Amino acid sequence: MKRPRWFTIVLALAVVGMSVQAARLLRAEPPTAPRPGDVQAATRVAKSPGNEVDERAPPPPPSIASANGVVEPAQPEIRIGAAVAGQIARIAVSEGQRVAAGDVIAELDRRVEAAALAATEADVLAARADLDRVLRGTRAEDLRAARAEAQGARARATLASGVAARTERAASAGALTGEELDRARREAESADAVARSAEAREQAAIAGSRREDVQLARARLAGAEARRDQAAAVHARMLMVAPSAGEVLQLPYRVGEYYQAMSQGGASEPFAVLGDTTRLRARLDVDERDIGRLVVGAKTIVRASAFPGQDYPGTVVEIGRRMGRKNVRTDDPVERNDTKILEVVVALDGTPPLVVGQRITGYVLRTK
Repeated sequence: MKRPRWFTIVLALAVVGMSVQAARLLRAEPPTAPRPGDVQAATRVAKSPGNEVDERAPPPPPSIASANGVVEPAQPEIRIGAAVAGQIARIAVSEGQRVAAGDVIAELDRRVEAAALAATEADVLAARADLDRVLRGTRAEDLRAARAEAQGARARATLASGVAARTERAASAGALTGEELDRARREAESADAVARSAEAREQAAIAGSRREDVQLARARLAGAEARRDQAAAVHARMLMVAPSAGEVLQLPYRVGEYYQAMSQGGASEPFAVLGDTTRLRARLDVDERDIGRLVVGAKTIVRASAFPGQDYPGTVVEIGRRMGRKNVRTDDPVERNDTKILEVVVALDGTPPLVVGQRITGYVLRTK
C-alpha cells in the first residue's frame, strides 16, 4: 500500500525534531548538579541578629564519651513544705531570691494555734505563781490572823467551859433542869473543838507548806509547761523556714491558696525548692558502652544549645555504682530510650551562666 506524500513529510519532520532535542539534552548539565544560588547559600555564615556569632554547632571535641545531661546545684536540692495543711497567709520570698538559714519562706494561717498557745502560756504563769506561793509559805499577815483566830477560839472555849460549870452547880442545887445542863455541856464541848481546830491551823501556818503541797504544785507547773510546749510546736509547724542558705528555685503557690501537706514520702508538690547555685554541676547519662573508660578527675566540656559556641569546662567528681534508665531524653526521633546508662557527676568550673534543670551535652575529653 502506497503511503501519501504528506505522511512522509510529517514523519521526516518528527525525526528531525527528536534529533535536535536529543542534542540539546546531551549538551546540558546533569540534573543533579547544584545551582549557583544553592552553592552560595550553603557556604554563607549564619549570623544572629545584632552580632557576628556563627549559629552552626561546632564539631564535637575529641572525647572518650559524650552524653546528654542536666544542670543541677552543687548540693542536692531541698524540697520545703509544712507538716500540716492550711491556707497560705504570707509568702516572704520570691523565685530567684537568695535566703539564709532560718529565714522565713512562708506562713500558713495559724490564728487558732496562736490563741491556743496564749491560753497555755497563761496556764503556765498561774501554775508558777501557785508554786511560788507554796514555796514561800504563809505570809506574816496570814500568820497573825491565824494566831488571833486561835486566841479567840480559846477564849470562847474557856467562857463556854465556865458557863457549863456554873450550870452544873445550879442544876445540883435544883435551880436548873437537866436539859439546860446538857445544852451547856454541848456548847462547851463545841467551843473546845473549835479552839483545837484554830490552834491546829495556827501551827500549820507556823510550820509552812507541806512537802506534798510543794510536789503537787510542781507537778501542776510541769503539766502546764508541757501543754504550752505542745501548743508551741503546733504553732511552729505552720511556719516554713529555710534549713540552709540557698536560692529559691521554685515557688508554685500564691497567698490565699490552700496548701496540702506533703506526704511522708515527699511525693506531693513541695511548697518551695531551694538550691545552692553558687557552684553548679552537671549530671550526665553515659551509655553503658562508654563506662569502661571513665575515671574520677577526667576533664570534661559541657555545651548548651542556648549558648552556641561556648564551652564550659569541668571535672568528673562522681561515677555512679548502678546502671539505670535514661534521665534526660531529647527530641531526636532516632534516640534509643531502652539503653542502660550510668550517672556521672561533673563539677563545673567557675560560674557558668547555666540554669538549674537546663539540658546540656557533656564530653569527657581524651587524656594525653
